[in-house]
Amino acid sequence: MSDGPATDAVGFAAGCGAAAAGTAKVDAARASAPTTAVVATARERAVGACGEGVDERPEEATLGVDRSVMKASLLFGPGWGSRDLFGLLQLTWRRRVYARVRTKVPRVGPGGQSRAVSIDRAPHAPVLRARPTIVHLDADAFFAAVEQHQRPSLRGRPVLVGGVGPRSVVATASYEARQYGARSAMPMEQARRLCPPSTVVVVPRFAAYSAYSARIMAALREVTELVEPVSIDEAFADVAGAVGPETDLRALAHRIRERARELSGLPVSLGLGRSKLVAKLASEAAKPGGVRVVGADDEDAFLLDLPVRALWGVGPVSAARLDELGVRTVADLRRQPLDTLLLVAGEAGGTNLYRIARGWDDRPVTTVRERKSAGAEHTFDTDLHGRAAIAAALDPVVDAALARLERHAVAARTVVVKVRLASFTTLTRSVTLPRPTADEGALRDAAHRALRLADVTEPVRLLGVAFHALSEHAQLMLPLGDEAAEAPAEPADAVPLPAPSPSGPVRATAANVAPGLDVATAADGRGWVVRVGDDGRVAVRFETARTGPGYQRWVDPDAEDLTLVEPLGPDGEPIRPVPPDDDA
Repeated sequence: MSDGPATDAVGFAAGCGAAAAGTAKVDAARASAPTTAVVATARERAVGACGEGVDERPEEATLGVDRSVMKASLLFGPGWGSRDLFGLLQLTWRRRVYARVRTKVPRVGPGGQSRAVSIDRAPHAPVLRARPTIVHLDADAFFAAVEQHQRPSLRGRPVLVGGVGPRSVVATASYEARQYGARSAMPMEQARRLCPPSTVVVVPRFAAYSAYSARIMAALREVTELVEPVSIDEAFADVAGAVGPETDLRALAHRIRERARELSGLPVSLGLGRSKLVAKLASEAAKPGGVRVVGADDEDAFLLDLPVRALWGVGPVSAARLDELGVRTVADLRRQPLDTLLLVAGEAGGTNLYRIARGWDDRPVTTVRERKSAGAEHTFDTDLHGRAAIAAALDPVVDAALARLERHAVAARTVVVKVRLASFTTLTRSVTLPRPTADEGALRDAAHRALRLADVTEPVRLLGVAFHALSEHAQLMLPLGDEAAEAPAEPADAVPLPAPSPSGPVRATAANVAPGLDVATAADGRGWVVRVGDDGRVAVRFETARTGPGYQRWVDPDAEDLTLVEPLGPDGEPIRPVPPDDDA
């Protein structure tokens, strides 16, 4: 059946309201009406749902569809009619609504007034730099790489960094563990089932990771001052002002990579492009431990074959909608007209998809990043039951989030509470205050109000609190109102940040040690906890990056002087712990 008014009109109705579309199709199917009647019925329902503004089609098109229906009847037999027409329209309406609905199809705005989707402000190609002088550096499997660098016996073995409790998740999986399907943000128990028995699980050590991160960033800062850290293990740099027109950028990238390895002992991947978008995609393509330079002449060849999910701004929801249109690669995405993308992702999201499909990204590298949120979350060992228990469990999470807010010396206006149910369904609710505040009582009350808005009736496995709309200058608070902001889009699953390392020597016991922590005895020197036995003894492997693979033995903390000690830095010297940062 060829494209035409029947399908288009049903598509228009679907675009304006599912009910209008459904009844139009059912009515047409029941009546086995001629195609012209199908067009009239569908358009009438569309106008009823949306108001005037549905695109008209020429009568010649209607005649063409009539001929197509007649041909289909000859092909499939005289019985081809209501049921087949309904099924065919049902299969094609989504594609038609995306491909045929234009800006004349109105959206219903406040007060019932219709407004058309505007594409008059179609984005124009930005003027990008001529050479690929934006660098994206990414430390490969960073947490796990630090552990393998400091603990020689872990090299070449699957390593999982994360919590050790029953509800813990993976913060980082080494490349050896990824070969078995383990990945970041996966439940630890699932990752352990996928990996072989030789896999080692260790808890995160933020102080060590911070020290290694500083060394890696130093390799970039030796070349340019324009370095923008994105997280603890990746950064952008703009080297345009540090190179000449004849500078070999590929050779420069290799020098940065080798310098980062020299300073930190870790492998890093580098991507160079004319924009942040292309540079980041290039570093992904260079993993592990490689260099990829994408110049102006290579951009299309590099971008078009990439999966659409590789692009910034394409999350699971957008990807699913694009997949319905057959959009699976960047090339597929680039072929879509702007109005189709506006329907899929909204005005801002659709415009962004249109731009990134063409590699348009003129964001500069900035040395100061504005903090957007501060928060904390906690996964419970057993599910929480009952509103009172859930509300009581929220307070320690609020305390942790408030501590981060205080450390960054900012105030917040919006409080978001995240609730993950035992079924893994995630709810988010938010409360926006009249003005930014750092008052703990006001922020705690807002968090509990947001929790009540979630109306939780099922068991809970995780609670999170995040403060948004941050401000450095808190204004005088007025009495709390009772307005509630719309719940924000579901944030990406976050891995709980590691606790800071102990400050100074602390006597180790079975209660305060965990796999991966640094310990020492007077007789054996430094080592790390491999596991804790049921009898309270601790298995310790005594080794450092300088000693090579060491020996392992069981230590009884009650009988021997076993102490928790500070981690070592890349230079082999003990480092001063620092509290975890929200961006890590």
